[in-house]
Amino acid sequence: MNKFTKSFLAFLLPFCVLLSSASAQKVYKVDIKDEIGPNAWRTVDLAYKQAKSVGATTFLVELNTFGGAVNFADSIRSRLLASDIKTIVYINNNAASAGALISLAADQIYMHKGGSMGAASVVNQDGDIMPEKYQSYMRGLMRATAEAKGRNPQIAEAFVDPEVSVPALKPDGKLLTLTASEAVKAGLVNAEVSNIADLYQQAQLTAGDVVQHQVTVVDHLIAFLINPMVSGILILGIIGGIYFELQTPGIGFALVVALVCAALFFAPLYIQGLADNWEIAIFIIGIILLVLEVFVIPGFGVAGILGIIFVLCGLAFSMVDNDFLDFKLTQPGLLMNSFLIVTGAMLLTIVLMVIFGRNILRSSAFRVLVLEDEQKAESGYTSSQKKANLINKDGVARTVLRPAGKIEIEGVWYDAVALDGFIDAGEAVYVEKHENYNLFVRRLSAKPQSTIDRTEVV
Repeated sequence: MNKFTKSFLAFLLPFCVLLSSASAQKVYKVDIKDEIGPNAWRTVDLAYKQAKSVGATTFLVELNTFGGAVNFADSIRSRLLASDIKTIVYINNNAASAGALISLAADQIYMHKGGSMGAASVVNQDGDIMPEKYQSYMRGLMRATAEAKGRNPQIAEAFVDPEVSVPALKPDGKLLTLTASEAVKAGLVNAEVSNIADLYQQAQLTAGDVVQHQVTVVDHLIAFLINPMVSGILILGIIGGIYFELQTPGIGFALVVALVCAALFFAPLYIQGLADNWEIAIFIIGIILLVLEVFVIPGFGVAGILGIIFVLCGLAFSMVDNDFLDFKLTQPGLLMNSFLIVTGAMLLTIVLMVIFGRNILRSSAFRVLVLEDEQKAESGYTSSQKKANLINKDGVARTVLRPAGKIEIEGVWYDAVALDGFIDAGEAVYVEKHENYNLFVRRLSAKPQSTIDRTEVV
């Protein structure tokens, strides 16, 4: 190899290295264009893991949000801060409140022309400014995030606190919100861009190397199920199913409805990281206490009250992110809203059961579901018509009636509900009425004398 060839190859080597590094670059892009909440956090978390699995060298977040829950914004912030691959946030067009916190955690920030960033004070559901302890925590998060990425912490703090003085950017007493050009001049943003293609050019990225994160059908389904309105409907199904199961012993369809609704309620919340094991356990304990109150303990007392409280808390806590009852990172007012949703759903269930419960039990659709129409007398079943002939008949309680249980009349066992509230096993009873496929009974000692006389004459 002559001297000229060696010199030529040495000249080409840097360009070959540059081309090789450019072709090896892979960008994984995810879009967050909604409120910062459990869906946003789950999307970013899944996207980042996917970016790592495909060997991406850059993680790009296209952001357009007016804010959201601080706890989920902090989770996204922590993910970006701890990333061992380059992170870029493209603000298109808004990064308000929690969005500003997320943006500051990226290695590079690019803003669309006409975009804005800032106004990160902590507010409640109605938009009212929250007390100082919330603002202090948010100020600390903003400062720490800016410092970690070499940005001006005073400007970051001014997004939260109107008293922080930044004369070149805002008057004292006003919250700081920056336009794209102002953010570039302040040193928070790398560049102002016209579109995503302009960003690729300025960040020295190739559009062909970008992998777009795809939101799956499962992601959409989870987002639908954790909607507060849908959660309220599922709570209606849970409470209503339990109510019908307790009112109609031996019928399993209502219990299936309650279990399905409970699974649809808790599963997406558990996947999103909202519901924890202990919250689900509280709910289950509450159900067990209510069952014990109805079937084991006479009357309604401590177990029933505790059961209602546990069910209420288990459902409400599952809808709010917390660290074992530590709600300091939860969006202000969210816990109260979850309790209102659960309480409202419970009260609505009670009202609907009182108004429509008896009609539902008597409806032809319900009879088909519980297979009552298939239990024919010629096949050996005790039919509904036969039960009507048992009114004023005497029998014996074969199980404890609290108030539901089993009785025996003339050698045949029947489902029965005690009108006296509690009847012990072995006590003599008589049938007062037949309704909703059950016999309603009282203690034989409470049977009117005129009825006894007529029975004896017959």
